[in-house]
Amino acid sequence: MWLSDTQKIGVGLTAFGCALIGLGVVLFFDAGLIAIGNILFLAGMSMIIGVQKTFYFFTRRDKIRGSIAFFAGFCLVLIKWSIVGILVEGFGFLNLFGDFFPVAINFLRSLPIIGRFFSLPGIRQVVDRIGGYPSQYPV
Repeated sequence: MWLSDTQKIGVGLTAFGCALIGLGVVLFFDAGLIAIGNILFLAGMSMIIGVQKTFYFFTRRDKIRGSIAFFAGFCLVLIKWSIVGILVEGFGFLNLFGDFFPVAINFLRSLPIIGRFFSLPGIRQVVDRIGGYPSQYPV
């Protein structure tokens, strides 16, 4: 694989962090699980792209609104306001990583089973809108 050992550990930490955030939401917004998931997500991201690039990513001028919302949501989760914190954090996450969604969807479309799932009639329109494909209509 083309990832270094540190990056492989970072991918694992990021995936485990996302899983803990999801589990914390499913378990009635458990603030402890969500907070640990956030910490693991940030640690994994730092290991994947490096600490300096992570700092530059969050402090870029066009990403500052998303960064403020993400870290404000993180602080709200830490003070046990987990529902409001997840909502604010989700807004920040969409602002930070929204440009990455079309790339991820185009990659998922190239996979054998998931690509066929994305081609189903009801799902295709939603995926096309998220993926940034132009409308089929001439207007």
